[in-house]
Amino acid sequence: MFNTWTYQKIDSLERIEFILNFSDKDGNKLSPAKMGLPPGIPEDVPHVIVFKKLGENKTEMTVTEYGYASQETVNMSKSGLDQCLDKMAASFKNQK
Repeated sequence: MFNTWTYQKIDSLERIEFILNFSDKDGNKLSPAKMGLPPGIPEDVPHVIVFKKLGENKTEMTVTEYGYASQETVNMSKSGLDQCLDKMAASFKNQK
């Protein structure tokens, strides 16, 4: 599955706001419904990522997504996001 991100706002080391769209491998926007995803997933998914310094070499990251129409689609997105964050955390561990 491919996505594009259109950045709305970047406050260095503090906050990133962007719109996620589903796409093909070339970055052409695709409708979630046409991809076979369940109803309730918006075509434009707003995201806000907030970073909070917790101490030396430690940062809390909070990701908030908007626009899902049902708990089912929220849960589905959370599952995918959890997988992405787990992969990101693993890549950081390998950089030590």
